[in-house]
Amino acid sequence: MIPLSVLLFVNAAFNLLTWPNFFRRVVNDPRARDENGKVTTFYTVHAVLFALAMVIALISILAGIAALVGAL
Repeated sequence: MIPLSVLLFVNAAFNLLTWPNFFRRVVNDPRARDENGKVTTFYTVHAVLFALAMVIALISILAGIAALVGAL
């Protein structure tokens, strides 16, 4: 179970280190808002992807802990 835990923690770390920086770039991208300042589909799609990546990171952390303590 230790290799599984390590894999899950690496996955969580990747998501937590990569996606916030990427999403900051999306927010500052000119395609994120239209000429009236309203968010665009480009922004919405990436916001959903960011949220899903954070949920996957949380689930990976919880599953990694569960694997370490033998709850899986």
